[in-house]
Amino acid sequence: MTLRNAPDVFDILLVEDNPGDARLAQEALKEGRMNSRLKVVVDGVEAMAYLRREGAFAGAPRPHMVLLDLNLPRKDGRQVLAEMKADTELRRIPVVVLTTSQADQDIMRSYDLHANCYITKPVDLDRFIAVVRSIEEYWCSVVTLPPR
Repeated sequence: MTLRNAPDVFDILLVEDNPGDARLAQEALKEGRMNSRLKVVVDGVEAMAYLRREGAFAGAPRPHMVLLDLNLPRKDGRQVLAEMKADTELRRIPVVVLTTSQADQDIMRSYDLHANCYITKPVDLDRFIAVVRSIEEYWCSVVTLPPR
């Protein structure tokens, strides 16, 4: 199936400070069926610099989607989400919160800040990989995204 505005390469920004989770996501996407390109940044300050194409990220591609952990150093995911959704250049980028928190207040706050979905990271390795692949497949092949 060919979608009207499906990109040739689907750019994903992963904002994740846990190297193990970042590596698992990379492996899951590498073995996925979509042609996606993953960029990993380790904190909220780097995430905003990447999204705004500042400094070392001046030539960075605008991601089609952001996978965002909430508990990050320097600037947490809630702050990143709030800044993204307040910025007219960034607000249309879908944000999938992918975090260990199951707290109701984190879920409600993320949706209040206009997250596109909230997923609690599975602790089981195979389930984690399956979740990342299902996120990729849904956002890469089912959803119609706005033009960049």
